[in-house]
This record gives sequence, C-alpha cells and structure tokens, in this order.
Amino acid sequence: MAAGLKLYNTLTREKVDFQPIDRENVRLYVCGPTVYDFAHIGNARPVIVFDVLFRLLRHLYGADHVTYARNITDVDDKINARALRDFPDLPLNDAIARVTKATADQFHKDVAALGTLEPTVEPRATDNIAQMIAIIGRLIERDHAYVAAGEVLFDTKSMADYGQLSKRPLDEQQAGARIAVDAHKKNPGDFVLWKLSSGNEPGWESPWGRGRPGWHIECSAMSERYLGHTFDIHGGGLDLIFPHHENEIAQSRCAHGTDVMANVWMHNGFVQVEGRKMSKSDGNFITIHDLLETETFGGRKWPGAVLRLAMLMTHYREPIDFSVKRLEEAERLLAKWPAGDAGDAAPDASVLEALGDDLNTVAAVHALHALATAANGDSDKLPAFLASAALLGLEPKKAEVADDLVSAIQVLIDMRLEMLKAKNFAEADKIRDDLAAKGIQLKDGKDKETGERVTTWEVKR
Repeated sequence: MAAGLKLYNTLTREKVDFQPIDRENVRLYVCGPTVYDFAHIGNARPVIVFDVLFRLLRHLYGADHVTYARNITDVDDKINARALRDFPDLPLNDAIARVTKATADQFHKDVAALGTLEPTVEPRATDNIAQMIAIIGRLIERDHAYVAAGEVLFDTKSMADYGQLSKRPLDEQQAGARIAVDAHKKNPGDFVLWKLSSGNEPGWESPWGRGRPGWHIECSAMSERYLGHTFDIHGGGLDLIFPHHENEIAQSRCAHGTDVMANVWMHNGFVQVEGRKMSKSDGNFITIHDLLETETFGGRKWPGAVLRLAMLMTHYREPIDFSVKRLEEAERLLAKWPAGDAGDAAPDASVLEALGDDLNTVAAVHALHALATAANGDSDKLPAFLASAALLGLEPKKAEVADDLVSAIQVLIDMRLEMLKAKNFAEADKIRDDLAAKGIQLKDGKDKETGERVTTWEVKR
C-alpha cells in the first residue's frame, strides 16, 4: 500500500512517511543532463535510481497519477565551449544546435539501453526562457535580486534561512564553494540569475538586456511550469546539494512566497570507478556508451541490464565502487533468473516492502533472487517473479539465437541422435557437453506416437 512508502529527506535528515500533496497527481522532478558530452557512468546512477522510484510510484498510485519531469540543460557555457571546439567553422548557434542534438540523442539511446522509462515530460531550458525571465522579475520586485555590472544576481542575505538543505551557515558555504568575490556583488555568495551575452553568444531579449540564464534558475522555471510552485519530490546526485539545489530552493521560495520548493529531497551517492574518483586525467572516465558499445572496460561490452543491476546492488544513498568484478557479479546473478511473461501478475510483497523502505534496492534484489530460485523450481511462481523484476526495470528476456546458429545446433543434435543409436555414447556425450559449455542445454524425451527419442534445446541463462 502507498502508506508503506518511506523516503529519506535530505532537507530534514530523516526518513519520513511519504504523503503526496495530491494523490491524483504525484509529482517528481530530477535534474537531467547538460548536453555537451556523452553521459558518464556517474550520470547513469540518478537516471536508474529515480526510474525505479518512478516505477514504484506508478505502481502505488497508478500510472496516470504520476508526473515525472527530468530536464535537459541545453544552454550553458560548457556547451558553448564544446561547440566552438568541435565546429569552429560554423556560426556559434548552428554549432550549439549540432552539439546539443547529437548529445541529447546519444543520452536517450544510452538510458533506453539501461531499461529506463521515458519521463512524463522532458523540458529543455531553451524552451522555458520566458518562465525564467518572469521568475527573475518577481525576485527583483520582492528585493531578493538586484542588477549590477550587466548581471542580475540573487541576494543571498535577503533570505533569512538560506542554507537549509546543505545545513551550513552562509559564511561556511562561501568559503567551501571557493566563490570568486566580484566587486559588483553585494555578498560573496550571491549567484547569477541572468548574464549579458556578446554578439556571438546565444542570448534572448530581457528587461536587463540581451543575455542568457544562470544554471540554477533553469530548474526553478521548468519545475514550476510543469509541477507547480510546490511539488512532492526533487531528486539528483549528492554533488547537486550545494550550490545547485540550495539555490533552486532560494529562487523558488522567494519568488513564490512558499515555505518549501519540494517536500522531499532525495540524493544518490557518488560513483567511483575501480576504487578511484572518476577523472579523465586518471584514464578512468567511463561513459555509458563506452560500456555498452566498446570494449574499453574489462575488455568487453556490457548489456544494459547488467549495468542496471550492478547499480541497484548498492543502496542509492551509499557510495558505489563501479568495477568489472561488480559487473561480473551482476551478470552471474542475471544468468540464474528465468524468463517469461508476467501476464497480469502483481509484484511480490517482499520486493514491495524492500522498495517501500527508502528505495532499498539491495533488499529488493535479494528478495527478487529468492523469487527467481523458487520460480526455477515451480513454474507457477514465475509470473510473480517476473512482475517483481519489472518493477525494478529488470525484465529477463529469452535469449535470441541467429538462424544460422539454430541450423548448426540442429545438425549437432542429429549427429548425436545417430551416435546414440549406434551406442557411441562417448561421442554423443561429448556433443552434449560441448553445447552445454556454449550455453545450449539439450533435453531428451520420447515422441508420444512413435516412442522414439527426440531432443529439444534451450539457451541456458
């Protein structure tokens, strides 16, 4: 039941019973990619984590009663720099369009391979500039923002309880963030809402001149447009707590006069690769595309289901060490799970109970494996296992075999049958064992009419 869902709220630092504002429209917002480069394995974690939450909310409240917004940031100085680097002969706006389209397309392809559902809505920053300008205007009217040196800045000292999410006093936040103190800022921690654009930079007309938005205002505008002034859950990586989410809260609350922006804030832990922080300079920067399509990690390509399960084998709030060993462990586990059709079966209570406890995917995977073991011995238990696996986005599929391989297997089966007739058991067993080593399991039986031996086969997962 929905009442059994508990979530850890970063804002209050406690696990709370989840109570939606409106059970008819449960609203979730998650910060999506900035499309200047292929998504890396660290970006994959929130995509997978909040996909599981989306699936769980849909199960609890009904698929038509959950709105999941995950944005795309397609205006950013990093995008500008990448466009200039990759397409120096094109006008900047054309180059930016090339970069953002190619990167967004690759992101969608990558996350689909990870078994994720599409969000209900996927707003782009450039389609919400008018909403950003409107929020900035309200902040200026309410004395929470000011214009200086061609920029519009948020006045952090105008908000008495600024810093609630990160739980650090403003002075500590300024020092910890290493903010460059510009002469035109009233306070070192003040951040940009709008900045002027030069003639060759992307820009939009505004009351403060032709310019472009700061990073934080984008999510405030997109979440307000699609989810309202206050919504249920805001998610993202641990690295976004400060300054991004802290500043989102400041902008949204001060613009709308609300006590909160989102009732529950959820953050997934960091991802290391083979025990080290991921870094291009260290040579362990791994993209989702690398894992799926190249042999740069562990000398092989990895199926999306393996990557997904490897992520879910660690609780979302804990740090994860992404390693070849972890992927191999996930692959071995998946190989033991049966495939089939769940039909109208419901997920098992054991999996629902685990996910209802702050999205405890570790316990859910353990429960799922127990269901798989039971289903391997009793086909009547298969639908409940498959429905439970689907809730985690792990839907075992029957392996497909190419037509030429099917023909080759049948030739070997026919040879084995001839050898059995000739009582050449050693050679017959060798064929059986060779096929088994390749994942092909033979099953002997009798023809009901003739009584003769017949052999069928299946791919052993």
